[in-house]
Amino acid sequence: MTARPPSRPTTPDTTPAPGAADDSAAGRSGRAATPGPPAVAPAVAARGTFAGPAAGPAAGASPTRPSAPRETAAPGRAAAPPGPSRPAPSATGSHGVRSAAPLSDEDRGRLLDGAHHDPHGLLGAHPVRGGLLIRVLKPCARGVTVLAKGLRADLAAEGDGLFAGVLPLRTAPDYELLVDYGDTTVTAADPYRFLPALGELDLHLLAEGRHEQLWQALGARITEHQGVSGTRFTVWAPNARGVRVVGDFNYWDGTGHPMRSLGSSGVWELFLPGIGEGELYKFEITRPDGSRTVRADPMARRTECPPANASVVEASHYRWTDADWMSRRGERPVHEAPFSVYEVHLASWRPGLTYRQLAVQLPAYVKDLGFTHVEFMPVAEHPFGGSWGYQVTGFYAPTARMGTPDDFRFLVDALHRAGIGVLMDWVPAHFPRDDWALAEFDGRPLYEPQDPARAAHPDWGTLEFDYGRTEVRNFLVANAVYWCEEFHIDGLRVDAVASMLYLDYSREDGGWTPNVHGGRENLDAVAFLQEMNATVYRRCPGAVTIAEESTAWDGVTRATHHVGPGGFGGLGFGLKWNMGWMHDSLGYASKEPVHRKYHHGEMTFSMIYAYSENYVLPISHDEVVHGKRALVSKMPGDWWQQRANHRAYLGFMWAHPGKQLLFMGQEFAQGAEWAESHGPDWWLLDPSYEAEPDHRGVRDLVRELNRRYAATPALWERDTDPAGFSWIDGDAREDNVFSFLRFAADGSPLISVTNFSPVVRHAYRLGAPDHIPAWREVLNTDDPRYGGSGITNPALLKTEPTPWNGRTASVSPVLPPLATLWLRPA
Repeated sequence: MTARPPSRPTTPDTTPAPGAADDSAAGRSGRAATPGPPAVAPAVAARGTFAGPAAGPAAGASPTRPSAPRETAAPGRAAAPPGPSRPAPSATGSHGVRSAAPLSDEDRGRLLDGAHHDPHGLLGAHPVRGGLLIRVLKPCARGVTVLAKGLRADLAAEGDGLFAGVLPLRTAPDYELLVDYGDTTVTAADPYRFLPALGELDLHLLAEGRHEQLWQALGARITEHQGVSGTRFTVWAPNARGVRVVGDFNYWDGTGHPMRSLGSSGVWELFLPGIGEGELYKFEITRPDGSRTVRADPMARRTECPPANASVVEASHYRWTDADWMSRRGERPVHEAPFSVYEVHLASWRPGLTYRQLAVQLPAYVKDLGFTHVEFMPVAEHPFGGSWGYQVTGFYAPTARMGTPDDFRFLVDALHRAGIGVLMDWVPAHFPRDDWALAEFDGRPLYEPQDPARAAHPDWGTLEFDYGRTEVRNFLVANAVYWCEEFHIDGLRVDAVASMLYLDYSREDGGWTPNVHGGRENLDAVAFLQEMNATVYRRCPGAVTIAEESTAWDGVTRATHHVGPGGFGGLGFGLKWNMGWMHDSLGYASKEPVHRKYHHGEMTFSMIYAYSENYVLPISHDEVVHGKRALVSKMPGDWWQQRANHRAYLGFMWAHPGKQLLFMGQEFAQGAEWAESHGPDWWLLDPSYEAEPDHRGVRDLVRELNRRYAATPALWERDTDPAGFSWIDGDAREDNVFSFLRFAADGSPLISVTNFSPVVRHAYRLGAPDHIPAWREVLNTDDPRYGGSGITNPALLKTEPTPWNGRTASVSPVLPPLATLWLRPA
C-alpha cells in the first residue's frame, strides 16, 4: 500500500485553499510523501441506488475525514459546495445499483501497489451481465456518485478507496464523478472512461524509432480528448511493472492515477481531465523487483528551477516575429558565408538576468561588435550549475534558472530580429546518474548500455547513451530536431563527439570490447550521428550542425553517403571545431618571441590539413578555465606586450581559413580566468577604472575585425577551397613573420601579414600579385585606437616590379611590433 496524503484543508474550487499547496521536499521537488499508515476506508457501505439517500459512515471509518486530492471540475460542471451531508437525491431512475463482483485478490493487490499493466481494464465503465459495471479508485474519498444526463447513481465502497456498482445500462454514457471527501466534494470526468489518447501511428513510429517529433507523442501534453480538456501523460518505461502519475494535483500520492501499458511499445499512458498548464508532476515507477522510484519526465518541456526537479506541464503561447530571418537563413551555404561566433554562458554573461532581460542587452551588444552568431553553452536543464550545462537531466527543457520556455523563445526571437544567428551546445554523449532522472530509469539500464563497464563514462562519472537501441536513438534525434523547430535554433554544436566515436575512448587496454569487425569504432554512435545530421538538415533548412571532435576521424563534415578510405560514410556535420589549430597556435603564442622561431611550424601546420574538413577556429570556454589562463594572460611579456600579442593573434585568427569563435570576456582582454559564478569582469570597461582604455581598445579591435571580415568575401567565401589561400612566405621563422594571400570567389585578394616579434621591421618586402598596382592598409592591430604604438602605413603601398617570394612583384610595408596588418587593393 502506498502512503495516503496527509489531511489538509481544501476548497471545492479547482485551487487548493491557502496552505494546501505543498512546498515541502515531498511536494515541490516531486518526491513521494513519507510512508505512513493508509487512510481507513469504510469496510461496509450501503448499496447505492438511483435517487437514493447517501449511505452514512461505515463502522470502523476514521472519525477525521481525509482531504481530497486537488481535482479540476470538468468544463461546464461546477464543483459541489462543501458540507457534511451528501447531495440531495435525484428523481431520475427507477432501478437500484447492484453490487459489483469484487476484484480478484491479485488484481486488487497489483492495482493498489502500482504494479498493474492495465488499470483501465479494472477501473472505469465495462459492460457486464445485467448492466454496466463502473469502478473507481479514489483514495481518501467517503463516497462516489456517478453523474450523467438523466443519471445519478451512488457507488458502493469496496475499501482502500475503491468504489463500484453495476448500473442498469447497456452502454457507457459520458459520465462524471462526484467525489465526496467529507468536507469537500469535487466533480470531474473519470480518467478511466477514456480510450488511449496516443494514436496507432505514433506507436508505430515509436516502434520504428522514426518519430521525428517525439515530443508531441511522449511527455505531458495538454489536449482535448473525447470532448474533454486535460493533459495526456505518456512515458516510455518498458521494464516497469507499473507506472503512476504523481503531482501537486494528488499530493504526490499516485494511488489513484495508475497508467496503462500500451502493449509491446513500452509506453504507459493516462489522460487526466482538467489537469492543465503549470501543474507539477513526476512518474512513480514500480521496478521489476517490486521497489519504487519517482522520476522526472525525460520528455518534460519545462522543469522546476534547480535544485527542485519536478516536471511541469507546459504549453507554448509564443508568437514568433522572425519569419523573415527563418526564410533567408539558408540562402547561402554556411561554409561560404561569414561566420563569426560569440560564445556565451547565459547564466553568467550578466549574472541575475532573465531570458527576457538578456533579450534587451545581449542582441545589442553582439550586434555592436559585429558577430554574426552567438553560441550558447548548453541551455537544457541541468541540476548542477558548476557543470555549465554539460550534464543534462532535462533534454527537452530550457533551464528554468532564467525563465520559462517561452521566455527563451523571446530571447532567440530578439537575436534573430537583430540579424544574429543562434547556436547552442547540445550534449548527446552522456548524462548524469541522478536517481530521479535517466539512470536505470525503469529499474534496469534503459537509456544507457546494459554492460555497466560500457555504460560508465571514464572521464566524467556519467553514463553514456545506448546508441544501438532504437528508442534511445529516436529520443536523441528527435531532441536535435526539437530545439531547431520549437526554438528556432540555427545550429547545434555537438559536444564530445570523439568520446562517442571510439569504444576505447579514455579506456585502458582490456577495458573495452571491440566492434564486430574487431575495430575500436563505435558503429552505433556513427549510425546515430549520421541519422541525426541527415534528419536535421532535411527538416530544418538553413540550420547547421558543428562537431567538437578532437581526433582525426575521417569525414566528420563529409556527406553521409560518401564513403571514405576507412570504409565509413561521412558523419554529415556542416562544420567541425579545429582543435589542432587551437592547440598549436596557442602553444606558439604563449612562447617568448626569442623562442618562437623554434615553434614556427606549429603555426603553419594547420594549412597542411586546412581543407580536410570544414573548420571553425575556436577560442572557447575550455581554453580559459581550470588553470589554462585567459587568452591575454597566456601571452608573454609585460602588460603592453601581452595585449599586443593578444591583438596580433586575433588578427591572424580572423584572416586564417576557417570560421571564428571567441568566448565572452576575451573580446576585451579579461585577464582573469572565466568563472561561472560571476562571469566576465565587466568592471574592466568602467570609465572610472584607470586601465579601462586598454580593455576598451581590444574590444574596439574585435569590432573592427568583424566589420572588415563581413565586408571582405576573400576572408570567408572560399574557406573550404584551397584556391582561396596562398602563402606569401610561410617559412620566415627567423623573423617570426607569417604572410599569406586570401582570395574571394571572383579572385579579389587580401594580404595578411603578422609580425610575432617585438621589433619594428621597416620596408619588409613581400611578394604580391603583379596585376595590383597599389595596396591600402585596411587593418592594423598596432593602431593607437586599439592600444598600439601607432606604427602604421597611412600612404598607399605601391607594387614594385621586384621579384620576391617566388612572385614577379612585391610590396614593402613597415611591420609594427607584435601586430597583424591586412592590405587590400587600393
